[in-house]
Amino acid sequence: MIRKGAIVILIMLLVGACNLAPAQAPNEQGFEIVKNLDIFSNVMKELNTNYVDDIKAGDLSKTAIDAMLESLDPYTNYITETEIEDYKFITTGEYGGIGALIHQNGDYVVISEPYEGSPAQKSDLRAGDIIVEINKQSAKGKTYSDVSAILKGQAGSTISLKVQRPGEPELIEKTINREIIKIDNIPYFGMLDHDIGYIKLTSFTQKAAAEVKQAFIKLREKDELKGIIIDLRGNGGGLLNEAVDIVNIFVDKGQDVVTTKGKLPDKNRTYKTTNAPVDVTLPVVILVDGQSASASEILSGAIQDLDRGVVVGRRTFGKGLVQNVVPLSYNSQIKITVAKYYIPSGRCIQAIDYSHKNKEGVFAKIPDSLIAAFKTKDGRTVYEGRGIKPDIHTDRVEYSNIAMALYSKYLIFDFATQFRREHASIPPPEKFEVTDSIFNSFVAFLSGKNYDYKTKSEDALEDLRKDSEKENYFNAIKSEYDALKKQMENDKKSDLTKFKPQICELLTQEIVSRYYYQKGKIISSLKTDKDITGAINTLTDQILYKSVLAGTYKAPPESPDKKTVDDDSSDEETGN
Repeated sequence: MIRKGAIVILIMLLVGACNLAPAQAPNEQGFEIVKNLDIFSNVMKELNTNYVDDIKAGDLSKTAIDAMLESLDPYTNYITETEIEDYKFITTGEYGGIGALIHQNGDYVVISEPYEGSPAQKSDLRAGDIIVEINKQSAKGKTYSDVSAILKGQAGSTISLKVQRPGEPELIEKTINREIIKIDNIPYFGMLDHDIGYIKLTSFTQKAAAEVKQAFIKLREKDELKGIIIDLRGNGGGLLNEAVDIVNIFVDKGQDVVTTKGKLPDKNRTYKTTNAPVDVTLPVVILVDGQSASASEILSGAIQDLDRGVVVGRRTFGKGLVQNVVPLSYNSQIKITVAKYYIPSGRCIQAIDYSHKNKEGVFAKIPDSLIAAFKTKDGRTVYEGRGIKPDIHTDRVEYSNIAMALYSKYLIFDFATQFRREHASIPPPEKFEVTDSIFNSFVAFLSGKNYDYKTKSEDALEDLRKDSEKENYFNAIKSEYDALKKQMENDKKSDLTKFKPQICELLTQEIVSRYYYQKGKIISSLKTDKDITGAINTLTDQILYKSVLAGTYKAPPESPDKKTVDDDSSDEETGN
């Protein structure tokens, strides 16, 4: 139970906060703040006095704050003292832990992948290991969030785990020393076909720009580069200044990259390139998708607006909001949206208007009527809102229902675990392939396992049955219905063969990751990546490349967006 003294202190803090309100604030606004803070403190006091059970003031306050901030936008967040380390990870890419991805599978949390060189990997913790016990406490029933919080901790501290390794009769005990885990901004860079360089950039934490610059210089020194691809797919952003400095690698000093505009004058600022560029002539392709957001959109949008390169892929997420972190009392913080950013053409790419809700009470996308046209440096027409539209659109990969089922039910994952146990090594990632023999082993592995799935055709057939029963037509079509349903079931049995190339692609990447970790997975995926093929074609076809920058390129109609494996994953993976 909260002591009365704590309530008094809480009220004093709230009143003190009111007294700190700016003197120039309108009287009505100031009165509303004072009034509602007083109401809040009285509610808390009455709950403490009268509620049937003891209350947890901290939990109630956080719930209230979170609900209040939720009405604004998803990026204005309250950060408690216990969450500070998670926030630091977003900006620095560093945290204390064992260095492994995990996921939930049934009652237990499973190691998805140890990071190469991490304490987890050095302790021979492997993908597929089931965490049964943590620090002598059962891990059964714990969520991945629970386990993640325990696995993280101060560098130098230890944690003991007991894991069940598939195929091993006894539990395996591990004592692991936590370390500072640094997630690389660039998990891989290298040369592709046709003398094209490739840099995979997954985040914009501290030193991201320096790392991109270093990787680019190494590629340029090592080979006769004819173009460079910077892959921002799946990159949710990070530090704004890192995006500005990466643009600076390819454009001259003194160029406007992004301008922020907010309610307060000190939030209005233009960020320019401040250094001499590394290369202003080499053809550049920026590769993006629907998960490329924030700093990724500053980088790709600036390159597009300055006509310095070609953007390839799919429309980006559309986050044009800037956040600042403000310290609060008791080591807590609040991350507040303080401005919108505008890229060189003057456009803001924010896709959702968080200041208004539609008739259904949800935030809606900015309407077409409010989307204005802007001009790039050389006069191409671009539009604000809805993210960055690529100059050249590529279709998303459409995976079959069976491939999605095998992936989401962790059967591909579990087979890779078995394969790793039975094979000490495989060829390098760029050479490894799933042979017919390996595929047949996978088919045998599936025997007796549940990977049932429903197709859209089956759903439509089921809807027909329900509707026809309601309208008393079903008896008339029952024989045709049964025959069609049986035919669909027979066709599904051949799906393993029909969609073998897709399944082999997923198997290849999962197996490669067991030996060569994330870097190997990226290298392996490049062989069949259609976006990469599109980017290479853009760079090697100089007529196409120049026509895009000249504004004379006529894009073919876009296909509807299709699902990828990541879109349908229901369980999260988190670094620990």
